[in-house]
Amino acid sequence: MSAHYILRKLVQAILTIVAIVALNFVLFRMMPGSPERATKNPHLTPEFIAAERAKWGLDKPLFPDQLVAFAISTAQGDLGYSIKYRGQPVVEVVADAAGPTVLLIGIGEAIAIVVGLWLGARSGWRRGGVMDRIGNSLSLIFYSMPYFVIGMPLIIIFAAGLGWFPTSGMTTPGGDKGPAEALFDLGRHLVLPVTAVALGLIGAYSILMRSSIVETRSEDYITTARAKGLPDALVLRSHAFPNALLPMVTLIAINLGYVVAGAITAEIVFNWPGLGLLTVQALDARDYPLLQAIFLLIAVSVVFANFAADIVYGYLDPRVRA
Repeated sequence: MSAHYILRKLVQAILTIVAIVALNFVLFRMMPGSPERATKNPHLTPEFIAAERAKWGLDKPLFPDQLVAFAISTAQGDLGYSIKYRGQPVVEVVADAAGPTVLLIGIGEAIAIVVGLWLGARSGWRRGGVMDRIGNSLSLIFYSMPYFVIGMPLIIIFAAGLGWFPTSGMTTPGGDKGPAEALFDLGRHLVLPVTAVALGLIGAYSILMRSSIVETRSEDYITTARAKGLPDALVLRSHAFPNALLPMVTLIAINLGYVVAGAITAEIVFNWPGLGLLTVQALDARDYPLLQAIFLLIAVSVVFANFAADIVYGYLDPRVRA
């Protein structure tokens, strides 16, 4: 792969991030409300309002003063202070919530990628068979169901009914736990939300992979491989699957970019302390600095995930490097 191709994609990613920073600045300043109104106190004095506006830098002209200051502070990693969390740095608040989200959605994504690609490949290769009818039907059902629709029956059956797993949270409060006990407790809390996320993602991966395999089956090189007497399993694994995988790269990359955003509905249903739950809390409190940081993190993650997809795509298919 040429350095020119990588450099061109990197420049495109950087320019996109610059545009995102500018949009992040403009978008939140178009929204109603401001930091000095966050206390929801109807008896604010003009002096207090002026002091708060000066504290947040809102007393200066929007362009270029506030825009330049915002761009410089963002480049330095200073995203301001949270209103809801009473002056705690936004970077610390977001970092605390990012870990649980990456853990939950990352595991769910990994499971969904393996199971979804396997199920889609087998269904498409045996098109019209029993596995295709069952697998495709289940994929369509899970694909059409939001995370909270999948999560609620899991809670009702396996948590509230059978009592096998906790209903919510990331850990059981109280008590000193050793490393092994703490890990086991975390695993029990992970089972239901990971299952909900994985089932929701498996449908999309399986449907797209099945379609790609069905299209690949009619290619000449598949016919040639079969004419050589190669076993079907080998033809699927060594010839059909690698070529059918190309359209999946983009979908997987986009979903991986949204790992940092989390599945908001899943985190709310299971009260999981991640970025999804934090976003809802920040919206409720009109914590604009925190919302700006979350928006920026999500957008930049998607850009870099797509950059990684372009590199992988260029490696798998040399035609796109031209």
